Amino acid sequence: MILEIFLACLLGIIAGTITGLIPGVHINLVATLLFINSAFFLGFTNPLILAIFIISMTTAHTFIDFIPSVFLGAPNEDTVLSILPGHRMLLEGRGYEAVKLTVIGGFLGLVLACVLTPLFIFTAPIFYPLLEKMMAFILISLSLILIFTEKRKFAAFFVFILAGLLGLGTLNFSLLKQALFPLFTGLFATPLLILSFVQNVKIPKQRITKVDISKKEIIKILGVSIFSSSLVSFLPGVGSAQAAVIASVFKKIKEKSFLVLLGAINTLVVLLSFVALYAIKKPRSGVAVFVGKFLPDITLSNLWTLLIVSLIVGVFAFFISLILAKEFSTIIKKVNYKWLCFAILLFLIILTPIISNWWGLLVLLTATALGIFCSLIGIKKIFLMGALLLPVIIYYLI
Repeated sequence: MILEIFLACLLGIIAGTITGLIPGVHINLVATLLFINSAFFLGFTNPLILAIFIISMTTAHTFIDFIPSVFLGAPNEDTVLSILPGHRMLLEGRGYEAVKLTVIGGFLGLVLACVLTPLFIFTAPIFYPLLEKMMAFILISLSLILIFTEKRKFAAFFVFILAGLLGLGTLNFSLLKQALFPLFTGLFATPLLILSFVQNVKIPKQRITKVDISKKEIIKILGVSIFSSSLVSFLPGVGSAQAAVIASVFKKIKEKSFLVLLGAINTLVVLLSFVALYAIKKPRSGVAVFVGKFLPDITLSNLWTLLIVSLIVGVFAFFISLILAKEFSTIIKKVNYKWLCFAILLFLIILTPIISNWWGLLVLLTATALGIFCSLIGIKKIFLMGALLLPVIIYYLI
């Protein structure tokens, strides 16, 4: 059994590293393939081992996913103000520091998730039934808060609605397989790659600098992350990016602190979605859905096994992320950044019909156009999450 757990963790780390480094290739896709072929794997292992693989992959992915987010798809100086602090630091030669900040936040988020689990298990069954009755109102309110915190409110609302309509059409298109792959690849990955290619972005030489942020500031950030993560862990269609923005509404957050916050919320939201599977019997992430399929009657012992595995994997993912970020910092200046983006873009285009059939290319093209439009008018990418939020809101309204 211990050998099986070790192998599941090792394979999960490898899979999470691969999905984290390749834009557009998500852990949900790997979990889907695992479930489709589960009869084969269950012939020589058990459901808990498959769940351990999934949470190991998910944990590694949440750390390493920030590397391509920082180093790939960087804008030019004209559009840099509309993107995350990580890209701004990359253009200042501090990409490694940006990744390290998110990694620090991610590991602290893991620890917090484990500490908060008993409280979450106790309070979730009490509060969730009340939240479920008001779910549509809560999601609409959060969407409006995000829109009204944007300087260009009408443009943000327009992008949110367009993304929502695209999401409604895509998710209800019965001829399309794995609809989320072309939808989210088009909204978030391909636009940045295309703009980087067209704008011929020049990446400066990267410096390996130490992280300069006070412990007092980190403690404050973690306090804010607990509030926002606990809230969105109950809400479908709301992810870590929205949680970070919600947190920034209540507290003015500096650039470096925001990256720590984003890393912490990322792991908190993911792990608490597994806790929600036990506490309220409802998964709050794609991978948690598959864990629920493997462990339909998940026990408290199962849950703590998964959390402890996640914490151990997080230690390895922490150092793997820093090693890879250092390598990226060295390599990024040596490669032709323009053609690197083009190669990744071409890979995603080829992958789309393989995963989602030929209709996926139509969704990819439409979503990419909307993603580029969002970047060009300088609106934050979080409003593209209307592609999930609007369908969920309509579901709860009807």
